[in-house]
Amino acid sequence: MKRLDSTDVDFQSHFDQLLKRGKMDIDEVSLLVKSILDSIKKEGNSAIKRDIAKFDHWDVVEDSMLEIKTDTMKQAYDQLDDSLKNALHLAYDRIENYHQKQMPKSWLDYADDGSVLGQKVSAVDRAGLYIPGGKAAYPSSLLMNAIPAIVAGVEEIVVCTPTPNNEINELLLAAMHLCGIKKAFKVGGASAIGAMAYGTQSIPKVDVITGPGNIFVATAKKLVYGEVNIDMIAGPSEIGIIADESGDPKLLAMDLLSQAEHDEMASSLLITTSHKIADETEKEIEIALKTLSREEIARKSIENRGAIIKAGDLDEAAYLMNQIAPEHLELMIENPFTLLPKIKHAGAIFMGRYTPEAIGDYIAGPNHTLPTGGTAKFYSPLNVENFLKKSSIISMSKESIDSLGEACALLAQTEGLQAHQKSVQMRLD
Repeated sequence: MKRLDSTDVDFQSHFDQLLKRGKMDIDEVSLLVKSILDSIKKEGNSAIKRDIAKFDHWDVVEDSMLEIKTDTMKQAYDQLDDSLKNALHLAYDRIENYHQKQMPKSWLDYADDGSVLGQKVSAVDRAGLYIPGGKAAYPSSLLMNAIPAIVAGVEEIVVCTPTPNNEINELLLAAMHLCGIKKAFKVGGASAIGAMAYGTQSIPKVDVITGPGNIFVATAKKLVYGEVNIDMIAGPSEIGIIADESGDPKLLAMDLLSQAEHDEMASSLLITTSHKIADETEKEIEIALKTLSREEIARKSIENRGAIIKAGDLDEAAYLMNQIAPEHLELMIENPFTLLPKIKHAGAIFMGRYTPEAIGDYIAGPNHTLPTGGTAKFYSPLNVENFLKKSSIISMSKESIDSLGEACALLAQTEGLQAHQKSVQMRLD
């Protein structure tokens, strides 16, 4: 695992390389993705069926085969083990409760002159959710994307998920039933993004697309932005941990591996003020790797994209972590809340030894669809506002137009917009 020390002469150059971890070669796949999107736009279902045969390796004989039937969802839900069903419901309730607290309100402000200004909050009509299904299936991603849309009041939710060899995860089907999904389709990759952005004979056009995916999905989302809204352009998963001498190397190692097992491109970064913690954590990583069923994936991630950084103190650790701006940040220090004010950039912040990142992936409540690759500097976690839009409300009384009109007309005249000017002046005494 890469080891860095902030006192090393060449530290900055090595650290700068870590900051480029989120760089995706979007240019390299853009032409292919654009070709896929153009075909979807022109041909609809025919193009989708070709892509499924090519990438997911099964033949769609009839258009109806694209759709996942609601009775299939219900059957999967009914056959769930009770303990798993209870866990799914617990996660649903906690995610719903958290996102309900995010809901903004419409408001009106009445002035003494009789004018009224305000804001009307409305849900989009239709949301498209992309749920990955390649190397692993993620029912939790369905909950995290569907529930904020439901809380926001979206009338229709469309789900697309890849089904390699026409197989679909039973727990994902059960989660669809729990969320009341009525329209779901066996379409993945850039094809799914194009289908939801433009609409096809089977898949309706949506207003906003959310959900994580690989570089092809991320590139497609970037290319269709403007045709529809999107949540963010996310890359491989990542974790950053700040630890002092109170850290437990066994816990630190497993938490780092909890992201490494996602993907060979995942990043696991530890910044610690203790040489001892750095050394022991590295040893524990090697021990823990041998216990994982996804050892090969996790090992490649740790070796190629992982790092342990020795910092002089917690202030420096926070400064370095803010430059990294990780998707997940664990503060594994004695008093995590004392460092929290110095953390500026992170998708989700996990406080203390009893708060592993994994609790946020499934059941804590906050959304696990988070900005990656340093984009936490300007993106926020997926939330209800991704499924909402705001309209301004303006109502002028005779008194208020008389008071404001001359200044408004003057500004319009200065900009050379005569009809603007006259439309105001005609309302004045």
